[in-house]
Amino acid sequence: MLSVLRNRTYRYLFTAQAVALVGTGLATVALSLLAYDIAGRGASAVLGTALAIKMLAYVGIAPLAGAVACRVPRRTLMAGTDVVRAGVALGLPFVTQVWQIYVLVFLLQAASAVFTPAFQATIPEVLPAERDYTRALSLSRLAYDLESLLSPVLAAGLLTLISSNWLFAGTTAGFLASAALVLSVVLPKPAPPEGPGGARARAGLGLRLFRTAPRLRALLALDLAVAASGAIVFVDTVVLVRDHFHRPASALSLALGAYGAGSVAAALLLPRLLHRAGDRAVMLAAARTLPIVLAVVAGLVAAPPGTWSWAAVLVAWAMIGAACSAVVTPGGRVIRRSVADRDLPAAFGARFSLSHGCWLLTYPLAGWLAGSAGLPVTAAVLGAVALAATLTATAVWPAGDGFGPGPVRTGPECGGTGRSATTGTVRPVSREPV
Repeated sequence: MLSVLRNRTYRYLFTAQAVALVGTGLATVALSLLAYDIAGRGASAVLGTALAIKMLAYVGIAPLAGAVACRVPRRTLMAGTDVVRAGVALGLPFVTQVWQIYVLVFLLQAASAVFTPAFQATIPEVLPAERDYTRALSLSRLAYDLESLLSPVLAAGLLTLISSNWLFAGTTAGFLASAALVLSVVLPKPAPPEGPGGARARAGLGLRLFRTAPRLRALLALDLAVAASGAIVFVDTVVLVRDHFHRPASALSLALGAYGAGSVAAALLLPRLLHRAGDRAVMLAAARTLPIVLAVVAGLVAAPPGTWSWAAVLVAWAMIGAACSAVVTPGGRVIRRSVADRDLPAAFGARFSLSHGCWLLTYPLAGWLAGSAGLPVTAAVLGAVALAATLTATAVWPAGDGFGPGPVRTGPECGGTGRSATTGTVRPVSREPV
C-alpha cells in the first residue's frame, strides 16, 4: 500500500490531507465539548443542527465546486480553501452563543465542499494505474481512520494540559500546513470538459450520471446506510458518554477512537479483499452488518449502564467503523470505472453532494431523536434506515454487471472511455451536450 508514496506529487498531497485531518479531528472533539459547555444536555440537538448546516453547505456547493475544478487551477483552488478554513477555525474559540457555532460551521464547511471534490478528482490523474489508485484509496481511507483513532487520543492528552478551546489552534495549523504542501507540487493539467455549458451544466452532468446508472444509484443507497450508522457515532456519543454512562470527557476520545480503530483494520484489509471478492460483494456484505449492530446498540443503551455495556458499546463502535470503511473506500473505484476521465470532477462532486445529502437527513434525525425519544429509539430508527438502504442497494446493483474481482481497464489506457455502469461494457461516456 505504501508503494504509491514513491510518487512525489501524491506523497505531498497525501501528507497535506493527513495534516489537515489531524486538525479537523482536534476540532471535532473541541466542538463537541464546546456544544456541551454551551447547551448542556441539549448538546446532541446543537451538534445535530450544526452538522446539518455542514451538510447543507456540502449539498449546495459541492456539485458546482466539482464543475469549477475543471476550469480553475487545482493547486490554487485547494490551497485557497485551506487558507479560508484556517481563518474560520481561528474564530471558533471565541464562540459564546449557539448561533455563532452555526455561522462558523457553515463557512468552514463551504470551503471544505470546494476542496474535497477537487482533491478526489486529482488523485486518479496523479496515479492513473488501477492498482496504484486502489492503494491510494485505501491509504486515503487509512488516513481518515488514523485521524479518528489518533486525534481523539491526542486531544485527550492535550486536554490534561490546556482547555478545549486551544484545540482549535491545532486545526488552524493543520490547514495552513496543508496549503503549503499543496503549493509545493505541480499537478497534472486536467482534461478539458467537452460540450457547451458552464459550471451549472457540468454539475448537472454529475447528477445525471448518478440518476441513470444502476451501479451509481446503489452507491448512493450504500452511502445512506453509512450515514445512518455514522450519525449515531458522531452526534450522540457525547451524550452517551457523559449522561448515560456518566464518564469523563476523556472517555469521549476513547469511544471515537474505537470507531477509528475498526475503520483502520478494515482499510488495511481492503486491497486484498477487493482483489479477491470484488467491490460489490465486499461493499454489500459490510453494509448488511450495520443494521444488525445498531439493533444491538439499541438493546445496550436500553439496559442500565455498567462496565460490560460500556465495553460492548466500544466494540459496537469499532464494528460500525470497520463496516463503514469497507463501504465507503471502494466508492472511488466504482466512480472511476463508471465515467470518463474528463468527467471525474463532476462525478466526484455529485457523489460528494449526494452522499452528504444522506448525512443531512441522518445528522438532525440522530440529534433530535436522542433529545426527545432517547438513545434506544434513536438506534432502532437509524438501524431501520440502514436496513432499508442496504436492501435497496442490493436490489438496484445488478449481480452480473461485470464488476467483479480484479482490475478493470478504463480511463486513459482504454482511450478515454468509461465502463458502463449499466452493463459493465466499455463505452464512451458523456458525449452528449451539457
